Amino acid sequence: MNDVFAGLEALTDRDPNRRDVAAADLGDRLRGTALDTDTARLVVGRLVSLALNESVTRVRESALNSISEAFNHHRLPLDLVEPLASAMPTMERELLEHALYILGATHDPRARLLIEPFLHHSDPQVRDEAGLAAAEIPASEGPTHNS
Repeated sequence: MNDVFAGLEALTDRDPNRRDVAAADLGDRLRGTALDTDTARLVVGRLVSLALNESVTRVRESALNSISEAFNHHRLPLDLVEPLASAMPTMERELLEHALYILGATHDPRARLLIEPFLHHSDPQVRDEAGLAAAEIPASEGPTHNS
């Protein structure tokens, strides 16, 4: 557990190389089964913050990739990752693809509204990723009509 806290602390280091390595290391921990759900949520929350506030693209990408890893063993709520949506319109394609995957991985029907605008994106790779993310969300059941 001390390694996790050291990794979280390193996310705020002045050196972007250390932040990048810390984000990747936390992703390795999220990929495994050693973290309980509460710790995974704490780590993902900090990585979301890093992805939103970081100025170095490769560090942002490491943070987003690590968040993606969390979904291998944890079911995480949309509310935890939803802040990413505010930055999506200005993200580079690679970052945007990660963010779309993350939203879809929540399987939350509310994420569909955040994903749908990207189904018509100018970049075909973004459109493809948006389609895959949307397909991860179960179809909502509309009202039934008794005729």
